Amino acid sequence: MTSDEPIDYSESLQVVSAINFDIGEGPIWDMSSKRLICVDCNHGHVYLLDLDTGKFTLQEIDQAIGIALPCKNGGLVVTSGDGLLSCTVEGEVSLIVPVEANLKANRMNDGKCDSRGRLWTGTFSKDFKRDAGSLYRIDPDLSVRKMVSGIRVSNGIAWNKNETLMYFNDTLSGGVDVFDYDVIYGTLSNRRRFVDIKREEGLPDGLTVDVEGYVWVALFYGGEVRRYNPEGMLVGVVKLPVSRVTSCNFGGKNLGDLFITTADFKIDDDGRPHEPEAGYVFKCQPGVQGLQSYPFGEK
Repeated sequence: MTSDEPIDYSESLQVVSAINFDIGEGPIWDMSSKRLICVDCNHGHVYLLDLDTGKFTLQEIDQAIGIALPCKNGGLVVTSGDGLLSCTVEGEVSLIVPVEANLKANRMNDGKCDSRGRLWTGTFSKDFKRDAGSLYRIDPDLSVRKMVSGIRVSNGIAWNKNETLMYFNDTLSGGVDVFDYDVIYGTLSNRRRFVDIKREEGLPDGLTVDVEGYVWVALFYGGEVRRYNPEGMLVGVVKLPVSRVTSCNFGGKNLGDLFITTADFKIDDDGRPHEPEAGYVFKCQPGVQGLQSYPFGEK
């Protein structure tokens, strides 16, 4: 192997959950409870996994969802077709922020919080209408600001360690973009292409950033997670036994585990063969630490 070839991290790959999630998504490591949060989007299921016991706690939402994130004051916030939902520890669900209530074909999708507790999340058209989605910032006071328009499928979001850069996937755009980020004011500027990804290599879905500033991108239909250096060069890869890879994020002890979600995709049948491990949650240990996931709410 030459020094120019990407490192293969697949040897450490393990199964975390052997459930065929229809669309497993949004792995988030809850720093306070030390549990992994992930969702099955179309079924509206939120799963909280205790890695020590292997026990899942299931919370059911009565609609399709995009992501579930912990709140600073307890419970979860969940993105949905109606807007941002609150899910209490008792399992009570209520709408707290309507988003695009006038656009019935749209729903909210992926998202993450910055260190100030602001939620960045976007929308897409369930009919995949071009440029129908937008990217929003929802502040801890529940105010909503549209930050970017003209998005096809709003997906992965992550920041570098100093929160001077925000990476973003518009899944059908053919690559990953990056913005300059002002964490004090929560503003974006200077959007540009970080890396181009050919459609036949997969669709950029969820993403995360490690402590070294390298960007990890899940490729739907690509069967892998890629690691790019800050200059956009491919330097590593995790090969999965399934093609529909949806997202990735760090967690576990010392944030050294890279959790990877995948999809079975039976509800939105794409005509591709069923894969026995489709929808499973995996993890690998690439030998680098990730960055913590922040809860929604006031610091």
